[in-house]
Order: sequence, then C-alpha cells, then structure tokens
Amino acid sequence: MATSRTLRFSLASCAIALCAQFAFANAAHADQLADIKKKGEIVFGVLGTDEPNSFIDPKTRELVGYEIDLAKAVAKKIGVKPVFKQLSVAARIPELQQGHVDVLAATLTHNKERESQVDFALTHFVTGSKVMVRAASGITALPQLAGKKVVTVRGGTQETNIRAAVPTANIVTFENTQQAFQALQQGKGIAYVNDESSLLADYGKLGPAAKNFTILPTSIGVESIALGLRKGEKNLKGVVDATLRELEASGAANGLFNKWYGPGTRPNMAKRTFTISTDKI
Repeated sequence: MATSRTLRFSLASCAIALCAQFAFANAAHADQLADIKKKGEIVFGVLGTDEPNSFIDPKTRELVGYEIDLAKAVAKKIGVKPVFKQLSVAARIPELQQGHVDVLAATLTHNKERESQVDFALTHFVTGSKVMVRAASGITALPQLAGKKVVTVRGGTQETNIRAAVPTANIVTFENTQQAFQALQQGKGIAYVNDESSLLADYGKLGPAAKNFTILPTSIGVESIALGLRKGEKNLKGVVDATLRELEASGAANGLFNKWYGPGTRPNMAKRTFTISTDKI
C-alpha cells in the first residue's frame, strides 16, 4: 500500500516537473524580444561577402551594406546594440535555429520550402538569379550551358535555380559567392550564377576586364529577399516589420536602395521596382 502511494507520488512529482520544464521552455521561446532587450544587444547573422548587401569596407575593415543598414535600424528601434556574426550560406538557417544568432540579415530568399524552417519579415528586396559567362565561350543562352562547368555558391537558391534551368550542367559549388566569382575569373568554370543585384556588383568590380565577360539576359527565377527569424517569435517579428514599414513610409528605404544599388553604384540599377510592404510570396 505504502509502495503504491509512493509510486503515485513519484509519478505526480515527475509530471509536475515536466510541466514546469515545458512551461519554462515555452516562456523562454515566447520572450526572445525581452531577452534581447535584457542583454542589450541583438545578434544578426550576415554573409559579409555579398556586396552590396553585407561586405567588409576595405578602408575601415567594418561590415557595411544594405542589409547592415536595415539591421542597424532594427536595433535602434528596439534600443539595443547591433552585433554581426558572419556565416556561410549553408550555415544560415542552422545557426538561427540553434540560437547562435537572433535574426538573419544574409540575403535570405523567402520561399515555400523555407517557411517550415523559419519565419520571414517583410520582403526588403526583389531580384532574380542570372548567369555571367566568359565572353570567349560564345555562350549567349542558357541551354548552351548543358554539359558545361558552372560555378555558384553552396546551399543557396542560385544552385537550385541553375540545376532546374539546365539539368545537365556540371555544377561546382563554393563556400561563398566571392570564391565562386574568383573561380570564374581563374577559368575554373565557364559560367557563374548569382542573384542579379549581386552579379551586377561583381561585374562592376571587373573594371577593364569586364569586356571578357557577359551577363546572359534570361533570369532564372524571382527571389524575394527578407530577414529571417526563428519560428513563432511574433513579438520580435512585429518590431522588425514595424521598422521596415517606417523606413518605407519615410522614404528612407528608397534612400538606402539608391545608396547601395542605385545609379553610380556598382550594381548601377536605374530605380527600385518594389516596395517593402508584404511578407507573402
């Protein structure tokens, strides 16, 4: 009899302990914004190799770029210090899920597949993947890449897009876009795939050597780029989205576009063709 009462007491104690653990875990999960305010800083996962979204200024050795400015605006809105952690393309979502960063500001494409892994803020840029080829190759259209060596970044939508567009191309991937771009310049591939905006920035870096390369006119997919957050962090997402809406309403968002993408920059895009208004795709 005593043994039975003891067993019931032990089981009840275990149940209470488990409930307490789940309650604590749920409270901690729901309070990421509060935790950020408490520690006084917000950690953004960035690429740091993707001009003009996030890259290292050669003069100051500091991270700068379009997404860096957006991240700083979010930090200012919350009232905390922005901290930046460089990540590889493939490591972005795992680093977010494991809590090593609070928000991804890392040229993250919003697509249906990723919606099961992360939540997305409002789309802050719209672009499409394109292909740069060596001019001497004579390639003028995507189908001509069949059987040819094409270089791109590992783990990004660029790889998925080119495999879908040219299934028989020989795809070689690299840790980051700059390694892939360098491989093209070194003749280790006949073509290089990147987001159009970043590809234009890369093309601008070539200077006189640009005559040796051509960007094919066909776009392979439309990319909605957004900040990434851990699933279910509604309070943090609310602040991030509010920041982006305020930037759009004030005209500051268009100013940031012109600063990093507009006329006279390396991408040299004539005008912005989107607004920051939705988190739907």
